[in-house]
Amino acid sequence: MTEYPHRRDLYPAIEPYHQGRLDVGDGHELYYEECGNPRGKPVVMLHGGPGAGCNAAMRRFFNPDVYRIVLFDQRGCGRSTPHASLDNNTTWHLVDDIEVLRAALQIRRWLVFGGSWGSTLALAYAEKHPEHVSELVIRGIFLGRSRELDWLYKEGTNLLFPDEWQKFVAPIPKSERRDMLGAYYRRLLGDDPVEQTSAAKAWAIWEGATSQLIPQQAHIDAFSEDKMALAVARIESHYFVNGCFLDENQLLDNVAKVRGIPAIIVQGRYDALCPVVNAWELSQAWPEAKLRIVPDAGHSAFEPGNVHELVTATDTFA
Repeated sequence: MTEYPHRRDLYPAIEPYHQGRLDVGDGHELYYEECGNPRGKPVVMLHGGPGAGCNAAMRRFFNPDVYRIVLFDQRGCGRSTPHASLDNNTTWHLVDDIEVLRAALQIRRWLVFGGSWGSTLALAYAEKHPEHVSELVIRGIFLGRSRELDWLYKEGTNLLFPDEWQKFVAPIPKSERRDMLGAYYRRLLGDDPVEQTSAAKAWAIWEGATSQLIPQQAHIDAFSEDKMALAVARIESHYFVNGCFLDENQLLDNVAKVRGIPAIIVQGRYDALCPVVNAWELSQAWPEAKLRIVPDAGHSAFEPGNVHELVTATDTFA
């Protein structure tokens, strides 16, 4: 077990020195911001979900004196528009968006930092554009495989959180519960705004309630706020019913393309959404990557052990 005589904390809160909007085509416009040192080492933060968007706390994993910190809201979420849109919204659209943003900011190579869905997107991007990735820091590993989706929406997480699972299945008639993804997807894309909002909140509460070792009501409330819940639920369900727009095992099968990139993998031992076996299997396929298993953390990036390892990782690459 890793010992922590002194745990690192997040860097102090900072404000962006530049905010902008970027037309990436297909009717989508992305919000992005830059923080820290304008002449520093470039890093791009890939948020989770898909659909969760960025927040101010995500700026704080990086030394602002050293890093030029780029955050953006992926298609359909956060401050990007149109909100909760599923049109032209796939993994490969997002990968292309990262490249458009990199070119627009005149960055040659950058550290790619992502957690949960952000780890999926980071790997997909790095495997397609390894020449533009200086290092990778990825957390809460999600590889987009069918068994990982089954863990979340059939059997796995529900065994650890049966009370929350009962709330999650409650809006769905028993006749439809063999396919919870499909049942929610139909409601989230339906024409009934009341049913859509109700389904979105139930979906988001399930995720928020299961993403921390010790669930915090404030975290659950943030996830289930109406606008946030709609984007998270619609976009996640869209991606998940489509297998994240990846071939089964694609990210592991193509890991040879990134094995020359320095990488640190951070994983909470008790992550109930993206279980530790995902990170373990990635590290076995990628022995050059350094795996840090946090002994007292779940899925959230903001749990103390995860914060320590992530800040230590970005300091290592600074």
